[in-house]
Amino acid sequence: MPGSTDGATRTMGALTVGSLVAVTAYTVALGGNGWLWFGWVVLGLVTLCLMLLRGR
Repeated sequence: MPGSTDGATRTMGALTVGSLVAVTAYTVALGGNGWLWFGWVVLGLVTLCLMLLRGR
């Protein structure tokens, strides 16, 4: 069904948002870590691509 998201896409979205919260909390508490932010950006791009592909 075009425009709908399935369970896997919703799970990836929730994982991406949850990891953003965790990386932000880590940065505030212990200082920045470039690899954590790089990993989050990669996860975000994978999630975005998955959403775009599922939307077709």
